[in-house]
Amino acid sequence: MIGWLSVVVALLTQVMLVNRVPLPAGGAPDLVLLAVIGAALTRGPSSGAVLGFFAGLLVDVMPPSAHLVGQYAFVYALVGYVAGRGLGGPVTTVVLCVLLAPLVAAAVGALMSDPRVTMPMLTGQVPVTIVYTLLVSPIVIWLTTRSRQARFST
Repeated sequence: MIGWLSVVVALLTQVMLVNRVPLPAGGAPDLVLLAVIGAALTRGPSSGAVLGFFAGLLVDVMPPSAHLVGQYAFVYALVGYVAGRGLGGPVTTVVLCVLLAPLVAAAVGALMSDPRVTMPMLTGQVPVTIVYTLLVSPIVIWLTTRSRQARFST
């Protein structure tokens, strides 16, 4: 339940606040991705994949949506599974997943002939998004994993 709540809070914060703030270089952190990673770290690969899939579906249908429905469901399910496996410890897992998600999303978009997947987008927008996401990751991951731990300690 806490994982779902974290995803919904992250999605609403992303859409209503983060996407509206003009950050340098035009990027924005992906809070939903971080909420999925944090929840998957505490719940395991199968729960992480399921949570990632449904979080991705929410991202797919949440306006403004300029991609095909299912693209982020696939990406976040894959990331949820990888994060749930916890390969190499939590810090390595978070960095790996933050690097993996936009690259897989771009690859899936390219396979579906998305005209927005261009070399300037891959060399300009993707690195900025990765950097912003990594910068806020300690806070979001801590809040997501902390809420799960607090639930079990009471």
